[in-house]
Amino acid sequence: MAGTRVDVAVVGGGIVGVATAMAVLARARVSLAVVEKEPRLAAHQTGNNSGVIHSGLYYKPGSLKARNCTAGREALLRFCSEHGIPAERCGKVVVATRAEQLPVLEELRRRGEANGLVGLRRLGPEEIREIEPHAAGVAGLFVPQTGIVDYVRVTEAYAEEVRRGGGEVMLGAPVRKVARDGDGMVLETGKGEVRCRFLVNCAGLHSDRVARLAGVEPGVLIVPFRGEYYRLVPGRNDLVRNLVYPVPDPEFPFLGVHFTRMVGGGVEAGPNAVLALKREGYTRWSFSLRDTATTFAYPGFWRMARSYWRMGFGEYWRSFDKRAFVRGLQALIPEIEPADLTPGGAGVRAQALDPSGRLLDDFRIVEGERQVHVLNAPSPAATASISIGATVAATALRSFGLV
Repeated sequence: MAGTRVDVAVVGGGIVGVATAMAVLARARVSLAVVEKEPRLAAHQTGNNSGVIHSGLYYKPGSLKARNCTAGREALLRFCSEHGIPAERCGKVVVATRAEQLPVLEELRRRGEANGLVGLRRLGPEEIREIEPHAAGVAGLFVPQTGIVDYVRVTEAYAEEVRRGGGEVMLGAPVRKVARDGDGMVLETGKGEVRCRFLVNCAGLHSDRVARLAGVEPGVLIVPFRGEYYRLVPGRNDLVRNLVYPVPDPEFPFLGVHFTRMVGGGVEAGPNAVLALKREGYTRWSFSLRDTATTFAYPGFWRMARSYWRMGFGEYWRSFDKRAFVRGLQALIPEIEPADLTPGGAGVRAQALDPSGRLLDDFRIVEGERQVHVLNAPSPAATASISIGATVAATALRSFGLV
């Protein structure tokens, strides 16, 4: 497939990249290719999560996260209905296990209502058990908009829309070099050259590196965090009806271990959040000298480490000690025992970190000459993918002068 020539090249075949490609083709008469380094779509963040359709409960009102989650959730559910993809709006319970968490629980309710959620219901201990009979807490919040879906199937359906719109999806084509070529660029990939007038970077775990290859300083470093899951053994799936979440720590950008019923069956428990020593490091023993050296050489990493080392140590402890992981789960469902859990999968989150040591919480989109780079697309990126794709596409087409 050497010598491909298109108007727009979208680097990254995760759900955000493919949704962006779909949105570009819906808005402009251009030729387009999605360039993905893996032999399949949704190979990394998209294909290694528990499939939650997020409600928009957690996000600061007015933020890109909040706006895109609310619009994207409904657009996703419509898309799934139109394309025969199983999706379920099952609701979840957020459980406060200690009295000191009650102000945060109330703030979540306030944020959810500000973000347009309706039907939020504050729960007492008995009301929690009416919805989730095995859960325990001093108070809870029922969130009816939360749902579950298979995001790999969603991404594949987006790709079919891209192809139907005249776009090309190139798999097994890692971008190794980006060079200027007159008024465009040449991407050297594992499947030959891709010449394009405009570049959209949705490369996730490698988005900062793709930006630098294209001559744009991203201003952040992508730091990988691995999340490890257990699954309930089949005979204990009845401990969880739908989704049970803790009250999150407002100072940490991860939600804490929780329970998720999956749309294909079974219940996942987790994830924790540990620093990965490889950008695609899905096991405890995964290691890349390049990735580790890049992380440790970044001044922002050590500033972050000083702020979060205690929490980080606890997450690592849970990674190696199943009993510690179980204790975290027992705070929500006391009946859980080690024998109820079997090892599940793992995902790696691409977390943008700035030089001050701040973990970016919102989406980050950076424009360059004939380029747009998506440098932070954390949860709820999959939920909000149609809306984010539209936002990135509109930014790109405006920047490129195509609208």
